[in-house]
Amino acid sequence: MIDRILSFFSRITVRLLAFNLLIVFLPIAGLLYLDTYEKQLLRSLEHALVQQGRILASALSGEDPLQAESARRILLELEQRHEARLRVLDPEGRPLADSSQLGPRSDQPDSEQPLEGQTPDVPRTTAGDNPESLPAQQRLLYRIAIYPVQLYRRVFRPPQPPLESAEFYVSTDILMGPEIQEALAGRYGAATRISTGGQRSVTLYSAIPVRSGESVVGAVLVSQSTYRILRDLYELRLEIFTVFLVSLAAAVTLSLLASTTIATPVRKLRRQAREILDHQGRLRGQFRFNRRRDEIGDLSRSLEEMTRKLQGHLDFVESFASDISHEFRNPLASIRSAAEMSARTDSGKDRDRFLSLIQKEVERMQHLLGAVREISLLDAQLEDETRAAVEVGQILRQIVEARKMQGDSANPVQLIEHTGPVIVTMAPERLIQVLENLLENALSFAETEVRIELSRVRGYGVISFEDDGPGIPEQHLETIFNRFFSYRPDENSSGGGDCPDRHLGLGLAIVKAVAEGYGGSVQAGNGSPGDGQLKGARIVVRIPSPGM
Repeated sequence: MIDRILSFFSRITVRLLAFNLLIVFLPIAGLLYLDTYEKQLLRSLEHALVQQGRILASALSGEDPLQAESARRILLELEQRHEARLRVLDPEGRPLADSSQLGPRSDQPDSEQPLEGQTPDVPRTTAGDNPESLPAQQRLLYRIAIYPVQLYRRVFRPPQPPLESAEFYVSTDILMGPEIQEALAGRYGAATRISTGGQRSVTLYSAIPVRSGESVVGAVLVSQSTYRILRDLYELRLEIFTVFLVSLAAAVTLSLLASTTIATPVRKLRRQAREILDHQGRLRGQFRFNRRRDEIGDLSRSLEEMTRKLQGHLDFVESFASDISHEFRNPLASIRSAAEMSARTDSGKDRDRFLSLIQKEVERMQHLLGAVREISLLDAQLEDETRAAVEVGQILRQIVEARKMQGDSANPVQLIEHTGPVIVTMAPERLIQVLENLLENALSFAETEVRIELSRVRGYGVISFEDDGPGIPEQHLETIFNRFFSYRPDENSSGGGDCPDRHLGLGLAIVKAVAEGYGGSVQAGNGSPGDGQLKGARIVVRIPSPGM
């Protein structure tokens, strides 16, 4: 079971998962940025408190001493449109006016703005509560999300001095905190205090001096809880973490799905690759055809085609070796018999005849070895040959003219060109080899004449060689292109019994290999005199001829 799980999580799966998770974890940086964002909000809040305090201090300036009724009237005129708690203090720190005693703000209940020293009104969790109705900081998901952050802070952040308690001004009539002392001394004062209880809430205090001329006649104390800011941050953290969890689940699911569609087929291909070879490295099968329309399917089909071609090549090698063994058996048997007979005879004439037979068979074997080497290396040679644009008609005219000048055959050769120049792209010497082999084959069967026709049909150069000989039996129309097959009715032979030094049965096999190697084909048939063709064999070779 463990092995199956480990095999499922392949290296591709791990890489896909790591990549997707890396992208998913980027939103977590937002959680860390919230600390910076919180500090910015606190600075903005402090700045707002200072502005409100300065406005109130400016409105009270010029009075000496400060009057409670005057301070109360100004606070009433503000109509509780401010969010902070405003208090006016005399030089001894006694409150003259307090905005919290003028009633709640018109746009927000009292519970929204807890006073310093008070724990915000947070509902307790009960068994029947709906988790969605709880404050964000009390939800289980938030606690799970914030635990790593808290752990990081405890481990990596240096310890900070604890804040004062917000109960500093509770149950006292004299407010003389450090910030107020600074204000009464004519300077700006500020302090931060934390609320008690289970709810973390910070209250910011700003004290601004109230002046009358050059003297300080009192102070304005502005305070506001950060509970609303923290509550919004809690909700934002929870939303970010929720998005992260959803993205994490999607990333894992998509990674596993992608790995299933990539890694699993690749493992199947690997398993098939191991199965098609035995312990000696021989092919015992091939890749199964895959209908997928993606890169994996293309790879599978390419491997299937590769193994099919490799199997065909191995079959060719085995068949070629068998054919060579068969072809060498006859001359070797003749050589052995002649050698044995030569050793037993006393006649010099017979001994010379046997030695002549041995020499003839050796020459035949040398000729056969040369032809075998040529056809065995033909595939590799075709790939490395330098190709050029060659006009077929010009090559044919040269070959026909050379035959006439040499006088090798009494049968006339007629060349008919039906179209203009036919251009093929191949090695010139390879084209000459094909045309000479076909002409040699036609002349060997012709009784009176040989006809060569050249045309260009549908992007192919078509060359046909016709003779007026006995033709080709239907059962041999395909086999005449096999290696070492030679059909000679007058010799009654099909391979090893043909002439010792000619007709090895490789000429047409070379023609087929070259034509197919260049993307063409070769076909054998018999002529129909009624159609203007000769009565004998007709071999047609087609070679690609791109338009000029």
